[in-house]
Amino acid sequence: MTITIYGIKACDTCRKTLKEIEGAVLHDVRDTPLSRAQLEIFYVLFGEKLLNTRSSTWRGLSEQDRQFPPIQLLLEHPTLMKRPVIVSEAQTTIGWDAAAKAVWL
Repeated sequence: MTITIYGIKACDTCRKTLKEIEGAVLHDVRDTPLSRAQLEIFYVLFGEKLLNTRSSTWRGLSEQDRQFPPIQLLLEHPTLMKRPVIVSEAQTTIGWDAAAKAVWL
């Protein structure tokens, strides 16, 4: 079973997740941005939680920019995505909290 971690290689949480989930592969969304279709799937699964409004990228946006639809913001600024999004054939989770660890470890 292939497990893909969507995030960025500079993210401490993504690196920790990658170390803890044996055999997982990192898809760096900064190096290879996600397609609109993939972002829409993640948005259907996670809604507003997909947008990291605590990130430095978010804080750098103007109030006007923050009003754009979430998918458009994520296409223009991949680092706005809450990380990590962890995907296998059977399940998908967001973040690396106790609930996600219970699923993957």
